[in-house]
Amino acid sequence: MLVGAEPFAHEGSDDIGVLLCHGFTSTPQSMRGWAEHLAEAGHTVRCPLLPGHGTRWQELNRTTWRDWYGAVEQALDELRDRCRSVFVFGLSMGGTLTLRLAEQHPDIAGIVLVNPSVMTLRKEAKLLPLLSRVVPSMAAIAGDIAKPEVVELAYSRLPLRGMASLQQLWGVVRADLGSVRQPLLLLRSAVDHVVEPENSAIVLSEVGSQEVTEVVLDDSYHVATLDHDAPRIFSDSLEFVQRVHSARVGESA
Repeated sequence: MLVGAEPFAHEGSDDIGVLLCHGFTSTPQSMRGWAEHLAEAGHTVRCPLLPGHGTRWQELNRTTWRDWYGAVEQALDELRDRCRSVFVFGLSMGGTLTLRLAEQHPDIAGIVLVNPSVMTLRKEAKLLPLLSRVVPSMAAIAGDIAKPEVVELAYSRLPLRGMASLQQLWGVVRADLGSVRQPLLLLRSAVDHVVEPENSAIVLSEVGSQEVTEVVLDDSYHVATLDHDAPRIFSDSLEFVQRVHSARVGESA
């Protein structure tokens, strides 16, 4: 395992649990500041290292989206057994996994998405299923950060078989977006060189959630959790979980 790629876990209160899902080719390092902020507020937190990540990029080509989903679902089950209200947060592909969890587990209290991905406009994506069989990797997509000297711990190559599996996950998630009914906070960067703004537009227009809030991050690129707007993400999401939890507890009292 790469140094700094370790999963994050904190045992806090039994009231609120938060699961954080990192992005494709990345590691929990991109979510650690967010996780620590939630832990300092007293909440129980999990941020697993997804299979195929945090080692060598070749390992990611040996996994599929079902492996990544299985890891976050297992962490979700741990939190559901312990906490009254469980929330799921995700960055990029982590947002895709978060949406799938919300589709499959309606008891999730709420979700927070940062630059989630459900599609791409890149023309070469149509060739990905075929190309991934003959070309192992391409140039990396990691490290899209506006803040100087901040580095995302992620692979230096983009594994194409893994990317082809992510593309399959997009289709699965998009087909069921209407079944997402949890309160939703979506934060997207005004300038993102990895995930096009159409992704957030699709999510916002197709989910079935009655409570939907969109926040535009004007001073960050794709990996916003490590960028200038990270404090805004941390504070807005903390307020979100505490407010939604209070409303749920009041309703069930």
